[in-house]
Parts: sequence; structure tokens; C-alpha cells
Amino acid sequence: MRTDNALRIFTGNANPKLAAAIAAELHTPLGEIVVKQFSDGEICVKIEESARGQDIFIVQPTCNSVNDNLMEVLIMIDAFRRASASRITVVLPYYGYARQDKKVKPREPVTARLVANLISHAGASRVLCLDLHAGQIQGFFDLPVDHLYAGPLIADYLIGEGLYNGNTVVVSPDVGGVARARALAEHLKSPIAIIVKRRPQANQVEIMEIIGDVAGKTCVMIDDMIDTGGSIVQGAEALIQRGAKEVHACCTHAILSGNAIERINNGPLKSLVVTDTIPLAPEKQSPKIKILSVAGLLADAIVRIHEDNSVSELFSGYGNH
Repeated sequence: MRTDNALRIFTGNANPKLAAAIAAELHTPLGEIVVKQFSDGEICVKIEESARGQDIFIVQPTCNSVNDNLMEVLIMIDAFRRASASRITVVLPYYGYARQDKKVKPREPVTARLVANLISHAGASRVLCLDLHAGQIQGFFDLPVDHLYAGPLIADYLIGEGLYNGNTVVVSPDVGGVARARALAEHLKSPIAIIVKRRPQANQVEIMEIIGDVAGKTCVMIDDMIDTGGSIVQGAEALIQRGAKEVHACCTHAILSGNAIERINNGPLKSLVVTDTIPLAPEKQSPKIKILSVAGLLADAIVRIHEDNSVSELFSGYGNH
């Protein structure tokens, strides 16, 4: 029989494979829960084991289908709150709506804040996120937020592939990603370059200039997410035009919507390293894409939260995180 405050992992339908991998890392079975839809699209949640006094972790990235997965996690939070869980931690490997984090034009919503409010008011105790699109999103929540970084995981893989030191340059695909690129560059002991771009409208990119020396270099572009692939592919083309020897790319969240896979397969990228925060459907698989699992990282953070230990110590040797 489980003792009070036992650690339990539950998941909805967003990324059950990742949740199962996390549970395996923790040597515990996934919690028993049914999350389904009625014929009219309403979501039904039924917890099939006692949650009273338990330390609950809900693993649910709000990826495609974003609204269904968001509603699932909100209803699961409410269900566990009403089932007298001692603490409910929402594990959001990918935070949907994160790009709507500020007002750029009049009468625009700040949807990232709205989602944070929904999660807070549904009854969550704390949130565990991975590579948020903007750091200030942590402040949108009226509850504790632990923010993880996939950078060390990606960096270790790149080092294993020989993409470090020497002739490698880490490239930020935009000015906003400089801190992320700098942290990776320090780990790889490599210089950085920056692509300056502008967006005439959503999902469209124009490359304006490249700051830094990339001629004859192996470039590694890093971003938090890749959606349509426009930025990363156009950036790679611009780097090749500036004399780069070859271009690799890496990101935490592989959204890869629309014709992103076609762009990546037909573009100049030699490889793309992603993580499994978002499940990659079979039709989105590509010989160019390498998937790294964040299950171990999330499992480690979950144990630290459960035992009230420091989470930030996981990144003490990476950048300034």
C-alpha cells in the first residue's frame, strides 16, 4: 500500500510516450486515469485510483491539438483537486500559446498570461516547464514555477558528434535568442554569430544581416522551437551564402507544422537535433532529424520537487542558469 504523499505520475493524451518514459525512469507505474472525449467533443476525465494525500505530477505538453490538450490538463487538475491530492504539479514540457506573451499591436490579447491564469485557478500547486519561449512567462503564474533547460542535453550530444571547439560557430537565429546561443557556445567552447531578421507577418521571415564570422565554419543554429521551419531554413541558406561550410540546427520543441518537414528535407540543413517534448508523428520523421529524450531530465526534476530539493542545481554548470 502506498504511503501518504507518494509520488504519482499521470498523463493525458498529449504525449503518453514521454510520460511513460518518465515513469520508467522513476521506477513507478503510470497512474490509472481515463481521459476521453464524448461524441460532441467534450472531454471526460476519470481518475481510477485514490489520489487522497498524494503528490501528483501531471505530464501534459499543450501541443497539437493545443486546445484539446489544454482542456485535458485543466480538467485533470480540477479532478485531482476535488480528489484531495496533497499537491498537484503540472509538468508542461511544451507550453502552448507561449509566443503570445506580449501586446505588439493594439487590441491584442496576452494569451500566454491567460493560459497561466487558467492553470493557476484550476487548482495547480506548481508548474514545471522546459525551455519557455520567453522567460517572463514564469511571472505570469501566481504559483511556483520551475524552469528547466534542454541545452546541456543538446550540448552533450553535439560534443559527442564532434561539433564543438575548433571550427564550430553557434548561431542564434534572432536577436532574442542570444542568451540561449551564448550558453550553448560556452559549453561547446565556440564563438557565436547572430542572424538579424524581421517578420513582416506571422510565420514569415526576412533575413536582414548576419553578425559574426561564419565563413569556412561549421554552424550550429539553436532555437527554443521550430514551427513552420521558415526561420531555420532561411537562416541556413543565408549562412551558406556567407560561406559557412555546413549548417546543423537544434531546438527543444519540434512543432514542425505545415510543410516544415519538406522544407527541412529539401533545404541546406545537414541535421536537426530535437527533443521529445512534442511527439513526432511518423509522417514527420526524417533521416535528418535526431530525437533526444528529456525523460531523464524531467524525472530528475520531479524527484527534486517531491523531496523539496533544489532544481536549479541541475544547471549549475551550464551558462548562467
